[in-house]
Amino acid sequence: MKYTLGKHNLTGIYEYNDFLEYSKQSIEELDGAELDETGKKFLEFKKINIVRSLRIAKTYKPDKELLELFKKIEGKQTWLIFTEDWCGDSAQNLPYLMKYTSLNPNLDVKIILRDDNIQALKDYFGKDNPLSIPRIVAFDENRCELFRWGPRPAKAQELVTNLKAQGYTKEEFNEKLHLWYARNKGKELEKEFTDIIGKLVY
Repeated sequence: MKYTLGKHNLTGIYEYNDFLEYSKQSIEELDGAELDETGKKFLEFKKINIVRSLRIAKTYKPDKELLELFKKIEGKQTWLIFTEDWCGDSAQNLPYLMKYTSLNPNLDVKIILRDDNIQALKDYFGKDNPLSIPRIVAFDENRCELFRWGPRPAKAQELVTNLKAQGYTKEEFNEKLHLWYARNKGKELEKEFTDIIGKLVY
């Protein structure tokens, strides 16, 4: 089956579990290789993210109200999730979403590698931060767009915006952002998707 965004055929497409395996394999291939400083940083991001993702998947207990909303989705939907395995926001959000989307066979959820589809994202999202990830765009069976989401919950985005305005470096605000994620435990994400899915099913 072909997956498209606008006029572009997408590549780098995975089921979520296959995406995790792709990440593990990437880590194994890079570990011990001769990397420059940037490469070493991205390798560390990948290692941290796979641990985060697996920990959340193991310990998270889904919100019952949101579970019931997801079960009420009747028509076929396609959810395209653009990301990369070095993205910390993805590791902090996607494991929660996978708990919900996996329960309804009407949802065809695909993980799409952002870096394989740069032009598609730029053409489709235009000036709307086209390369920020994770980014979700969902369509109904007639290819009508249902919603967009990303790259992080609004409360987390507000935190990042405020820290940037105060002059925090990327490393500094990322530390505070991931502390926020650890304390929030997916609750803001639940609220946002309760609103999104609620509007789709009622």
